[in-house]
Amino acid sequence: MLLSADASALLLVDFQERLMPAIDDGAAVVANASRLAQGANLLEVPVCATEQNPAGLGPTVAALADHPQLVMPKTSFGAVAESGFATLLPPGTEEIVVAGCEAHVCVLQTVLGLLAQRHRVLLVSDAVGSRTAANKAAAVDRMVRHGAEVVTTEMVLFEWLRDSTHPSFREVQKLIR
Repeated sequence: MLLSADASALLLVDFQERLMPAIDDGAAVVANASRLAQGANLLEVPVCATEQNPAGLGPTVAALADHPQLVMPKTSFGAVAESGFATLLPPGTEEIVVAGCEAHVCVLQTVLGLLAQRHRVLLVSDAVGSRTAANKAAAVDRMVRHGAEVVTTEMVLFEWLRDSTHPSFREVQKLIR
């Protein structure tokens, strides 16, 4: 049941310039997402992102903008509903690690869509946010009840590494110190 770097993709949902200032503890959410994205890049885990109505909410925040290999603009709250979503994730992706905003809107609808397609979804609790803590808590609870697994940034990074002898161990370890 441990995550595998070879089978995973990281999906960053709507970490956008005009949205993040309104997110409860948004700086910490972005910092954790950045750690995940940097670790994913070190471990050759594909990183994908979505942007909800980028004309209105702006692009992905600077701290994350350089990490995704693919970015999909969308108007649907649930990314899975977009016609281009099938090409966003690499073929054969078994585990989708999800971080993003807002937990109770776009993250929730995307995760439920992924679960309906029978993906293994791992929700990074310290890298998702909403405008209020209550909305985030309700969303996390609902996603778990439908089959999402809740993890943290450190859990993901250490499961991707698996062993302290991994060639990238020291670089990944620096991300969390």
